[in-house]
Amino acid sequence: MNPINAGPIMEAKAKERLYHLVDQVPEDEVHTAERFLEYLSATHDPVLRSLMAAPAEDEPITPEEEEAVREALEDVAAGRMHSLDDVKKELGL
Repeated sequence: MNPINAGPIMEAKAKERLYHLVDQVPEDEVHTAERFLEYLSATHDPVLRSLMAAPAEDEPITPEEEEAVREALEDVAAGRMHSLDDVKKELGL
């Protein structure tokens, strides 16, 4: 019998085995096991799968973009910025 299409009884036994394995995970590995199970659960989402398979950004940053980032960081450091909430209040939104 193919374990992938084993049916509800085999699936219930597999989940029971997983519960047993989770109970045996050492305390210092609980978060690792949790992240791994979250990853397995999330990879069924087609949008997430597409994002995970997307190529890395390979377009170089232009000098103009570097300058814009530098100016933005200077504005933040100098306090020349407004929160979204402040802007909404000012615009009456």
